Amino acid sequence: MITSYHKDFLKKFKKLNPRQKSKFKERQIIFEKDEFNPILNNHALTGKYQGFRSINISGDLRAIFRREKDSVLFAALDKHSNLYG
Repeated sequence: MITSYHKDFLKKFKKLNPRQKSKFKERQIIFEKDEFNPILNNHALTGKYQGFRSINISGDLRAIFRREKDSVLFAALDKHSNLYG
């Protein structure tokens, strides 16, 4: 699986604290092994994120991505309320 990151995702990732960065990396490993692992709560999105999916990183932190054949694009990373509010 080829993983790429949108510039907005990378900008938000840089602002995370070390614990949150570590949690994302941990969840990414789980995602690469089984993207539908129940701990990730992988689900389809609607509205402005139609065609994208979301996974839980920790507490209120979410990562939004789009799957295409053998690749994944992580497009957004933020608190639930900032993404969907």
